[in-house]
Amino acid sequence: MVTIENEKDEKFLRTPTKKVDLKKENKKKLRKLIKNMRKKMIETDGVGLSANQVGLNKRMFVAQIPDENGKPKFYSVINPEITKRSKETKTMNEGCLSVPNVYGPVERSEKITLEGENIEGKDIKVKAWGFLARVFQHEVDHLNGKLFIDKAKTTFTPKEGDEGQSL
Repeated sequence: MVTIENEKDEKFLRTPTKKVDLKKENKKKLRKLIKNMRKKMIETDGVGLSANQVGLNKRMFVAQIPDENGKPKFYSVINPEITKRSKETKTMNEGCLSVPNVYGPVERSEKITLEGENIEGKDIKVKAWGFLARVFQHEVDHLNGKLFIDKAKTTFTPKEGDEGQSL
């Protein structure tokens, strides 16, 4: 996991990622990468993970959050862009696997439209709201070289047992 605890890694995390050319990518390797990123995200109790968090300069992320019935819904998005944001915002505490043991309140749009591609190169469009919209915005920020601590009004280290969700 790439974290800000190392100066070189922080510089890498703060560099925008390169677009993935699906015509040139080995699909088998890309599928394996997505599978490994999902596994790493789950192992570390995250709900989202961008490629640069695992040391790869690729514009892609994975995310998994429960749907309205509590079943895990998995997303893998390549070359994501947020094309619409609602004016309504909500502030919630966020954490990040790349910024260990730090949390802070971040204001984000309540609803967004995310566009990108799936592994087959087909265009995808997801209208997201609530927590899913927050996760998507957090991950796209990563791919743009931004960290949640850049947007948080304050940050804090939780007391034992107070940890929140890391995105």
